[in-house]
Amino acid sequence: MSGHGTATSGELVELARVGDAAAWDALVARYHPMLWSIARAHGLSGPAAEDVVQTTWLRLVQHLGALRSPDGVGGWLATTCRRECLPHAAVPAPREPLDLPDPAPGPEPVAEARDRLARVAAALETLSEPCRRMLRLLAAATPYAEVAAALGLPRGAIGPARARCLHALTTALGDRADTS
Repeated sequence: MSGHGTATSGELVELARVGDAAAWDALVARYHPMLWSIARAHGLSGPAAEDVVQTTWLRLVQHLGALRSPDGVGGWLATTCRRECLPHAAVPAPREPLDLPDPAPGPEPVAEARDRLARVAAALETLSEPCRRMLRLLAAATPYAEVAAALGLPRGAIGPARARCLHALTTALGDRADTS
């Protein structure tokens, strides 16, 4: 095979097992964004997310020869990354500053934006953890295939699950509006 761009994941694993650096590079190019998405979905920030992603790749190096299903390397990586996130996820990530509208016109737009953000954040907290993770991944424009791998769901389940999560968020926002 001359190029690795059309190789299956299983073929890339087999080539990486025999020392093909280009195959390893192709695996990294294919799955690195997914691993970052998983780490970020677990609420990890820069250094912690980087540690988790690097450790996940290290685990693959350590277990490359023992993978029973080379074609399933994407799922293996996603599962390993989720497991590596668990010890880090217990520590809350520092909140990043919010980008608020220019307050030049007066304090009202800032107050309205803060109120809207606070309502959405509060509504998100009422959702189940899987819904919060899914909505975070989708808000980051993560492709459905990567969302599916990160959440351990079949790709075809993402659309319906997304609809249920958005409905739950809309309901929570409506409930919050009724109590405000």
